[in-house]
Amino acid sequence: MTSFKVVPGLLRVASILLAYRLDELVDAAHLFRPLKWVRPLVTRRRANIDKLARGERLRLAMTELGPIFVKAGQVLSTRRDLVPGDIADELALLQDQVPPFPGSQARAIVERELRAPVTERYSSFDETALASASIAQVHAATLLDGRAVVVKVLRPGIDKKIARDIGLLRSLGELAQRWHPNADKIRPLDVVAEVEKMLENELDLQREGASASLLRRNFQDGRDLYVPEVHWDLTTAGVLTLERVYGVSADDVAAIEAAGIDRKALAAKGVRVFYEQVFRDNFFHADAHPGNIWVDPQRVEEPRFIALDFGIMGSLPEADQYWLAQNFIALFERDYARIAKLHVDAGWMPSTVRLDELEAAVRTVCEPYFTRPLSQISLAELVVKLFQTARRFELTLQPQLILLQKTLLNIEGVGRTLDPDIDIWAVAHPVLKRILRKRYSPVRTLRDMRKRLPEWLHAAPQFPELIRDALRQVARGEMQQKTDPLLLIQQQRAAHQQHRTLICGLLGGSLLLVAAMLALAVGAFGIWPAIMTAVAGVAAFITGWPSKAKQ
Repeated sequence: MTSFKVVPGLLRVASILLAYRLDELVDAAHLFRPLKWVRPLVTRRRANIDKLARGERLRLAMTELGPIFVKAGQVLSTRRDLVPGDIADELALLQDQVPPFPGSQARAIVERELRAPVTERYSSFDETALASASIAQVHAATLLDGRAVVVKVLRPGIDKKIARDIGLLRSLGELAQRWHPNADKIRPLDVVAEVEKMLENELDLQREGASASLLRRNFQDGRDLYVPEVHWDLTTAGVLTLERVYGVSADDVAAIEAAGIDRKALAAKGVRVFYEQVFRDNFFHADAHPGNIWVDPQRVEEPRFIALDFGIMGSLPEADQYWLAQNFIALFERDYARIAKLHVDAGWMPSTVRLDELEAAVRTVCEPYFTRPLSQISLAELVVKLFQTARRFELTLQPQLILLQKTLLNIEGVGRTLDPDIDIWAVAHPVLKRILRKRYSPVRTLRDMRKRLPEWLHAAPQFPELIRDALRQVARGEMQQKTDPLLLIQQQRAAHQQHRTLICGLLGGSLLLVAAMLALAVGAFGIWPAIMTAVAGVAAFITGWPSKAKQ
C-alpha cells in the first residue's frame, strides 16, 4: 500500500514525465491511473521537446528527477532483455554529476571521520573538488610524507536523502507491479531492490576501499591493470583516501595516439583483462565505462589501464561462473545444442523446456551474426539477444549475471573505440580456454580437495547413515506404480541408473578422500598409493556416470 507521505513525490514524478511528453509510456504502463484526475493540473510541456525521440525524452526526465532516478536509469539501461534498445541506449548516457558541496563542509567531515584536524593527517588538502557526484565528491590532498592522494568524502545527509528517494522509488515500483501488464516479466520491485543495494554499497567507502584492495592484489604486478593503493589509516566508512593516479580516459583516442600508444594492442589487452577478472579471479569491475577506466600515458611500450571508482563490483557464484564459461566456449564453437543443454543444466531454465526448441531459437539468433566477418560480430549484442530470446523459455537470471552483461557491453564498447576492427572472438577464445585449463586442472582439483579435507573428515561419520537413507529413497521410487507401462519401464531404468550412480559416486568420493589423506602422509607411504587410490576413485566415478545411450 502506497503511503500518503510519498503522494507529493509521485505527483512531481507524474508532472515531469508528462512535461517531457512521456504520456504514451505513462498510459501504456498504467503507472498513474489513480492520479489521472490531476493531469490537467500538472501538464506543462518543456519547450522544443516534440522533435526528440522517446529515449532522449526519458533520459532528460530522469536527469531532472534527480540523482537517485539517474541511478535507477543506469540500472534499467543494463536490462536490455526488458527495456527497448532505443531507451536502453539513451539511459546508458545518464551521467551522475551534481554541483559540489562546499569544501569547508568536506574538511569538517574528514576531521570528524578521522578524529583529528586535517593538518595532522595531511600536509595539504584542497577544498576545491576535483569531481562531484550524487553520493560523494573527491578532493586532492598530500600526505605528510609528500605523496599525492585523493580523498573521497560522502555528501552530508546523503543517507537520509537516499532513504527518502528509495521510498518513493519503491512506491513507484508497487504501482508498476499492480498496473503494468508485463509486471511479472519486468519485476519492478526487483529493479528497485537492485538500485537500493547498489546505493547501500556506495554509501560505505570502507567497502569500496576493500574492493580496490582486492582488485589491486589480483593484478599485483600492475603490468596490464594498475589499481591505486588504499591508505587504510586515512579511510573510514565516510572517507576514502587513495593514491593519486594520472591518465587519460580510455575513449580519448586523440590523447592515446599522441602518447604513441598502440591502440590495437591496448584494445586486445582490455578484453583479456576483463576475462581474467571474471573467470580467473571471479571479481570484476562492474562500472567499467571510460570515465572509470583510464590509460597510462607513460607506458608506451607496454600499455596498461588504470582502474578508478570501485563502488560497484561483481562476482559470480562458483556454479554460475562454470556454466557461464562453458556457455561462452560453446558459443565460440557454434555448438547450439550444447548451449541449450547448458542453460537447463545450470538451472537457469526449467527442466521441462524442450531442448530441440531451445536449440532452434539459439541458432536463429546466432546464425545471422556468423555470416559477418568476425571483426564485425558484437559478442555483447549477441549475448543480449540470447537473453531476450531465452526469456520466452522462462529464463531466470541472477542480478550478478545482469551486472556482468552490462560490464561486457562497456568493455566491448571501449575495445571498439580503441580498435574498430578488433576481433573480440579471436582475443577472448584462447584466453578463456587457458583460464579454464588452469582453473579445472588436476593440480587445482587436488589443492581444493586438500583445503576441504578437514570438512570431509568431520562429515565422514555420517556417511553410512546417509547411504542407508538414500538407498531407501531409491527403493521407494522403484516400487511406485505408474499407469503407463512405457513410463514405468523408463522410471525403473532411471531408478536403476540412479542407484548405480549413487553407489559408484559414494565409492569414488570415499576413494578420493582416502587418496587425499595418503597424499598428506606422503612421507610415510610414498606417493604411489595416493595416485593408485585416486585413479580407482576416478574409475568408480566413470563407471557410475550415465552414458548417453542409457539416457
